[in-house]
Amino acid sequence: MTAADPIDGATARLAERLLGMRANREVIPPDPNHSVRWNQHDYPSPVARWNYHPEYEIHLIRKGTGKFIVGDHIGTFEAGHVSIVGSGLPHDWVSDLEPGEVLKNRDAVIQFDGKWVEQTAALVPEMAEVKPLLEQSARGIEFLGRSARTAAASIEAMGTTTGLERLQHLFELFGILAKAPQEERRFLAEEWFRPQLDGQAAAVVDIILEYVFSNHAGNIKMSEAAALVGMAEPTFSKYFKRATGQNFSDLVRKLRLAHARRLLESSDKAISDICYEVGFSNLSNFNRHFLNDTGETPRNYRQRAQN
Repeated sequence: MTAADPIDGATARLAERLLGMRANREVIPPDPNHSVRWNQHDYPSPVARWNYHPEYEIHLIRKGTGKFIVGDHIGTFEAGHVSIVGSGLPHDWVSDLEPGEVLKNRDAVIQFDGKWVEQTAALVPEMAEVKPLLEQSARGIEFLGRSARTAAASIEAMGTTTGLERLQHLFELFGILAKAPQEERRFLAEEWFRPQLDGQAAAVVDIILEYVFSNHAGNIKMSEAAALVGMAEPTFSKYFKRATGQNFSDLVRKLRLAHARRLLESSDKAISDICYEVGFSNLSNFNRHFLNDTGETPRNYRQRAQN
């Protein structure tokens, strides 16, 4: 980075996080006392970042609001968000925080090896019902409505129990997710999503996600993002596309539209005000992108979401 690439102090602090970063393929330590791993953690936390791992993950957000990315999908979350992420699918949940704020035990997470499910199904045929769920989780699935609420209760129950009682809650959770009706599940990443991740790519993407998520309503520049990770713009553009499966501009657009959907669902703000609040420069451009992304106008989306 040169003097011709000035960045502000906050951006510079993000860049410092690149120093000493290891490959962001998360290593899940085995638990010799349990078939699957149950964990909870704060946000921010060293484990709460753009990462991927061979284990399947069932994820509960207990508090706060924010944005999440699973594969090439970007959305918003609030307390009670439940999802399952397939093996090797990169993901991250970024909370909206005040300066210095920490959300204690924001996440409850269950992680398990797919081979364990296969081996169990060989002995317990009823476990075969879980197989379609795991196959579909390759795209990531967000659960909604009653399925999300009952799943959250089972996830919490696992954290307070051990032995056979914990296993009982796990099987109950598998049943809830596997039998969730179609209207209470939302597929996330596109079927064709195939990132080309290596250790440094995961670290770079983590930094860029924080930069974009922190500034999405403002003036985001690819030149600044590239400078943040010490790359020329053309190199950064190709690198980012290879690592995430989408262009940098697509990431920014998706994030702004996800924020707009939340505001349309939860507020009575004028659509024109929402347009500018989420970072679009004119209303016609906002309407066009929203229609292309959702298949309906902002006005129709609000009417359907609030009814």
